[in-house]
Formats: sequence, structure tokens, C-alpha cells
Amino acid sequence: MLTDTAIKKAKPAEKPYKLSDEKGMYLLVNQAGRYWRLDYRFGSKRKTVALGVYPDVSLARAREKRDEARRQLADGIDPGALRKANKARAAACAANSFEAVARSWFAKAYADKAQTTRDKTITRLEQDVFPWIGARPVSEIAAPDVLEVIRRIEQRGAIDIARRVFNYVGRTLRYADSLGMVARDVSASIDLGLVLPDRDTRHHAAITSPQAVGGLMRAIDGFTGGFVTLCALKLSALTFVRPGELRHAEWEEIDLDGATWSIPGSRMKMGVPHVVPLSTQAVAILRDLHNLTGRGRYVFPSERGGSRPMSENTVNGALRRLGFTKDEMTAHGFRAVARTLLDEELGFRPDFIEHQLAHAVKDPNGRAYNRTAHLAERRKMMQAWADYLDKLKAGADVIPLHANSA
Repeated sequence: MLTDTAIKKAKPAEKPYKLSDEKGMYLLVNQAGRYWRLDYRFGSKRKTVALGVYPDVSLARAREKRDEARRQLADGIDPGALRKANKARAAACAANSFEAVARSWFAKAYADKAQTTRDKTITRLEQDVFPWIGARPVSEIAAPDVLEVIRRIEQRGAIDIARRVFNYVGRTLRYADSLGMVARDVSASIDLGLVLPDRDTRHHAAITSPQAVGGLMRAIDGFTGGFVTLCALKLSALTFVRPGELRHAEWEEIDLDGATWSIPGSRMKMGVPHVVPLSTQAVAILRDLHNLTGRGRYVFPSERGGSRPMSENTVNGALRRLGFTKDEMTAHGFRAVARTLLDEELGFRPDFIEHQLAHAVKDPNGRAYNRTAHLAERRKMMQAWADYLDKLKAGADVIPLHANSA
């Protein structure tokens, strides 16, 4: 019989060799390591089954596994065949697990989404769903399991995330249903309105009256903070792109001579490239800013170093310094300002405005407009918008253009 001391002294030799224990078990020693094996006969055939690798599997544990295999033989079961069947079953369960199905759904449903959207979605699944039900076969997921996942998120106060995760789980289960892997989407039986408290229905705060916008622009002109932040404030108003699109702007995307900013689809919420015509005022700001940050990658680099973009809180923080509360004005609110006043005060066509906001806009035949659709008209609109803001800032009376009647 083997001893722990003998096993520890066993060193690889030029050729593999065996150290016998008893009842058909032995330790196979070769250059790669030390392996427990059991020789047995099943029917008329001689077979071998692996019992583990030393030292992960100790001598005592190897003997336990040997004895279990011998009990299976006594019951007429081939331990090697049983091991293969169990591995195949485990592999099948892994392929049909909720996590595997969810990742398959995600790969298809989010293939054309912006990378930031993809990252947020898969992170929520990995942090809030997979640890709890990811390993379970998707066919075994029940409504209480889904509810438990949502409750965990609710308990930390993240109500909006709980709603999003509930949507992801439901879409995964409907995807599994379409593949015949489940009988139905069990999340459909959950009334989320009764489970979660009412969501905060407030939209991004924005100032939308012309007189108040004039005051906002004058306040921005008087900003005494950093020059890069001042430029970000002004361009937030002039371009009304999403805050994330602005702060991640790169100099290689901007054509100052052509007065155009081309944002790649990977950075857009809808995953589609977007063109922002630049007014003469916007170009002038960018030319000044280029003298300061033009040698780096980002138009608005972080104050902590140019290798990272400006913090997502910078523009909102600047608005707070100017005296505007979060209930009055936000960085995202510049989009609402433009949407409202371009329509109600300047009279531009709603589809021009929506396209410039990078919303999903379709032509009369139901086809999505491409990124350069109505570019000439949008360029005129963006210049009219910049001129309008200048007039509001100066306190002048502005006569609506009624561009949609032209």
C-alpha cells in the first residue's frame, strides 16, 4: 500500500511509471504530474477511470473515490461510462443555463448598439442576475426566482436599474421561448407596478422660456471656472449633443475647416454615426480650445490627465456653480432647450430637429434616414440656433423664422 511519504518522494523519471496502492488503484507518475487511476473490468473488457490529480486529490480522497467506483461496479454500473454521462449532462446544463441563453440573446439584441450601452447592459446582468440564477437551467427558472433578483436590486434603492434588469430577464426568457427551451416567459406573471415603488417620473430639468435661456447664456458667459469647462458649457448649448458624446469628443472627429463634427456609431446611443454641423460660433470656440488641448486625444480632457476625458459631472457641476439647481437645469437639459425653442420659437421642421438630436427618424417610406440626411438644412438650422442664442444673451427681441413654412 502507498503512503503519503512515498507519494511525496515520487519524482518524474525518463519514462512514466506506476506506484500501486490496492484494489486496482495506482498513482501514475510522468513529466506532467501525478495522477490517480483505477483499473477495473466491466463485462469482458479491461478499463481505466481517472480519480483525480495529486496533491489536489489526496491519498485518502482517492481511496474514497475508488471505493465508490467499486460500489458502482457491484451494482452493475460502469463507473467510467457514468462519469462520461455526468460530464455530458453537465455540459448540456451549462449550454442551457440562464447565463448562456442570456449571453446569446445579448449578442443578437445588442449587436448594433453603442459600446457604452453594451457595456452597461452586460455589466448589470453579470452583477445583478448571473450570480443568483445564471447557473440554473433556463427551463427551471420560475417567477419567484425572477422576483428575488429584482428584490435584491430594490433593497439597495436602485429602482430604475431593477426595472431595466426585469426587462432584460423577460427578454431573455422570451428568446428562450422562441427557441423552444421554455414553455413560456414566467416573468409575464409578475406585475412590476405592484412589486416596485413608483419611479421618479421627472425628466432632465431644462430652462425653456426664451427670456430664461437668455439669462442662462449670460451666466455661462460669466463663468469663472476653468477654460475647458467654459467651452464645454458653451458647446453643450450650441450643439445640444448628449453629455457623454460631448465629453468623449476627440479632435480627429472634428473638421474645423469643414465646420463638421462626425461622431462614430460606437459612441452614439443608437449605434449609428452622427454628423453635427458646426456654427461659426462653435468653430471659433473649438479653434481657441485647440490651442490648449489640440495636442491630445480628447477635446475636453480630464483635469487629472489628458489620457482620460472630462468627468461626467463637470458640466452639471459648473451649472451648480452658476446657481442653477438640478431641478432647474442639467447638462442633458440643453437638448430639451433646443428641441423646444427650435420648434416653438424658430419654427424649424420637427424631423430636422429630431434628426439633429440623433433620434430615430424615418422617411415617408419608413426607412431610417442616414447620417447625412438633410445636412444642408440642418447646417442652416444650427447656424440660426447659434445666432438666436446670441440674441437671447444680448436681450434682443427675436422674431420667429417659421422655417417650416418656407
